[in-house]
Amino acid sequence: MNAFFLPLLGGMIIGVSTLILLLVNGKVAGISTIFWNFCTSKSMESTLFIIGLPLGALIAYSILGVSQPTLPGNTSLILLSGFLVGFGVNRGSGCTSGHGVCGIGRFSIRSIVATLCFMASGIVTVALFGVNP
Repeated sequence: MNAFFLPLLGGMIIGVSTLILLLVNGKVAGISTIFWNFCTSKSMESTLFIIGLPLGALIAYSILGVSQPTLPGNTSLILLSGFLVGFGVNRGSGCTSGHGVCGIGRFSIRSIVATLCFMASGIVTVALFGVNP
């Protein structure tokens, strides 16, 4: 499949999915909140969502032939990155999916500011440390 078409299709599916969740359940599809609900309440809705994330990736990999991402070999770096992301989610009252996909779509000023901050942080991080191929 065309390298331009897959990201466009994926973005459209994410956008439609978050809109359906908002319209049907009145909930924002912020992954950090859904994961927190999964860990604390074990709700069926959160459980199904968490199961669907890797399942969707597996389907895309097997049916569409999309390549799997590779993780850097440095376990300490992965753990530190996870901690920093968790800290940022806590301080920013949400994650990239909640703010960037859902919040901006609802024209939330707080989400627009949060998205600008984490995008700037990502750009600075890549400029300082480069990209790991």
